[in-house]
Amino acid sequence: MRKHISLVLEPEIAFDQENFKNHLSKLLQFPADADAIVRPLKRSIDARGRQVKVNIEAEVFLDETPTPRIEFQKNYQNVSKAKQAIIVGAGPAGLFAALRMIELGVKPILLERGKDVRARRRDLAAINKEHIVNPESNYCFGEGGAGTYSDGKLYTRSKKRGDIRRVLEIFVAHGATEEILIDAHPHIGTNKLPQLVAELRESILNAGGEVHFDTKVVDFIMQQKEIKGVILEDGREISGIGVILATGHSARDIFELCQKRDVLIESKPYAMGVRIEHQQSLIDSLQYNSKERGKYLPAASYSLVAQTFHKGIQRGVFSFCMCPGGFIVPSATAPGELVVNGMSPSRRDSRFANSGMVVAINEIDVLPYKQFGALAGLQLQKELEQKACKMAGGGQTAPAQLVDDFIKQRTSKNLIDTSYQPGLVSMDMLEVLPDFIGKPLQDGLQQFGKKMRNYASNQAQIIGIESRTSSPVRIPRDKENLEHLEVKRLFPCGEGAGYAGGIMSAAMDGERCAEKLVEKYAKS
Repeated sequence: MRKHISLVLEPEIAFDQENFKNHLSKLLQFPADADAIVRPLKRSIDARGRQVKVNIEAEVFLDETPTPRIEFQKNYQNVSKAKQAIIVGAGPAGLFAALRMIELGVKPILLERGKDVRARRRDLAAINKEHIVNPESNYCFGEGGAGTYSDGKLYTRSKKRGDIRRVLEIFVAHGATEEILIDAHPHIGTNKLPQLVAELRESILNAGGEVHFDTKVVDFIMQQKEIKGVILEDGREISGIGVILATGHSARDIFELCQKRDVLIESKPYAMGVRIEHQQSLIDSLQYNSKERGKYLPAASYSLVAQTFHKGIQRGVFSFCMCPGGFIVPSATAPGELVVNGMSPSRRDSRFANSGMVVAINEIDVLPYKQFGALAGLQLQKELEQKACKMAGGGQTAPAQLVDDFIKQRTSKNLIDTSYQPGLVSMDMLEVLPDFIGKPLQDGLQQFGKKMRNYASNQAQIIGIESRTSSPVRIPRDKENLEHLEVKRLFPCGEGAGYAGGIMSAAMDGERCAEKLVEKYAKS
């Protein structure tokens, strides 16, 4: 017998497998020692009331073999002798494009400017401890892209971009826990992502695909608005039936190459601001209405948005990429820049919580850079990162200010403990940030402080700058076949092209681009 049930339970029942089974035993009146398999299907936390509850859907199998939880099977065909296509960038979009290409019978040639996940760690240690930025290997560049060393969030609102369940099952087949199939806001964690990414690479290699690290694309091979292949930094040329460009939001040289080679690009909306950091215990108490979150509840998260006006212009201020139980990390991609981002381990057990707190950038903000054309927003982004770096001393030490001091425009005499390893220096963040970011940020934080007690107090600090929320450039493509509007056989893909905003949406976009490329060009 199979039975499907929906319940609202206390956390100590919902998150403890034995307690959960015993509860169902009493509810459904079957013996506790019966041959029963209890399997949660969906689980979400409801913290709106005074007592936290957990909404849970589950299925119970009594004296019956359960159906498989996942349909996906890691059984890829060998494509070593097949036609080949090029994928530039080994982030989520590039990796999933390669796997889908294999399923469709085409050999992927995956080119990554950075290093594999194991070798990449040494460069991350260097930026944290010695303030040395390797432009080709850092928190943004390398196997798995920026997502490898992140919170590993697998939640997306992009329901129309692909098969969410399929992507989650592929992650499970390559080593992720089945919990990601259950939780409403699943995540993997920065400590587990590297091994998972390495397993995805092994699937590509075992099927006859190619993965090349330390391999930087510096030019396109083009003939009359049709891309034939790419040229590498060492002079080699690689050709294929098409090129998927999945280089991520920080590959500025690729945007510059597109502009140089007259490949149509355009500016797009984005946001910049700071990271805000609290004690996780404060966020837990605010979200769970309790001094202690207890043994069963996960580290609490939040999502905040406000509308502000500065000099008559409305600007959205919002939290971005909130990392409960996480760390703030230096994410610059070149010396002389300062960029901060957030990440969390799988247990989210750091005593700190951090989130991007950013302000929407408007067209008027980039008018001083109009000579850069579609790269105007990128130039503004670059200049603010360089300014922050210079003001804070030239390394990766980051400027910071206590939140209430920032709102009231006071100097912070002493900063509080931080997860940011390179260190902080107290500064007036209104001097670091332009007024069209700083002033709306003050207003937004005041509004958030009214919604969440002590959120905008000196128990928190802002750390700058958070400038890589998304790409300031879009590489336009046809809505139906996903091919570039003017250049044939070129498929702009993922976050860097302006069509994704996280691991899941990037992975799904990678799959779709692979499908369209193969559909149009593999049989010609």
